[in-house]
Amino acid sequence: MSQTTLNSQQHPLLVALTGGIGCGKTTVLQEFSSLGIPCFVADEVAGAYYADPSFLHQVQSLLGPSVIRPDGSADKQAIAAIVFHDAGALKQLNAIVHPRVWADFQHFVDANSQAPYVIFESAITYEYGFDHLVDKVICVYLEQEERLHRLELRDHATRQQLLARMQNQLPAEEKMMRADYVILNYEGNPRTRQVQYIHRLLLVSSINRELQNLVS
Repeated sequence: MSQTTLNSQQHPLLVALTGGIGCGKTTVLQEFSSLGIPCFVADEVAGAYYADPSFLHQVQSLLGPSVIRPDGSADKQAIAAIVFHDAGALKQLNAIVHPRVWADFQHFVDANSQAPYVIFESAITYEYGFDHLVDKVICVYLEQEERLHRLELRDHATRQQLLARMQNQLPAEEKMMRADYVILNYEGNPRTRQVQYIHRLLLVSSINRELQNLVS
């Protein structure tokens, strides 16, 4: 994925928030949102594309007619069944989806240009190279067994299905090692305190960058 210049030369600090499936990214994102930080959820934005007939046509051309229901809507379960077992198809679908997601994020950044930083939440920050387009990365970490337990309760999926989904992502430990900041999202761990600490560090980074822009 090639880097795309944002519309505005002066924009907030760009922060990606990532982590393995089932690690609790949504809860952490809500904590940042409660601090007044604009948060962009890539999956939610991408999900809306499936209501666009032109986008659906691209998906159908890629994955075949079985992914479209008789009423013309997307059969997301059929799409997932294909891409979670075919790495090549997943890569091709991502090539359709994610440039569009990033373009929408650019508009989001422009609309929130006065914020000290904005968050781009995506489970595949590293897998798709979004980490090269942002200033900082936060990883939410939870060990695999606990994530599996949570997902079994949440999604009513089998362990085999969940493991297949996890295989399409980098190991959570690798994401943690590559991130600038890590939030350990265990039960009983002071998640709010961790978020507030990282928030303060990001505010300092934002101020430092503004000062550098003034003297450069």
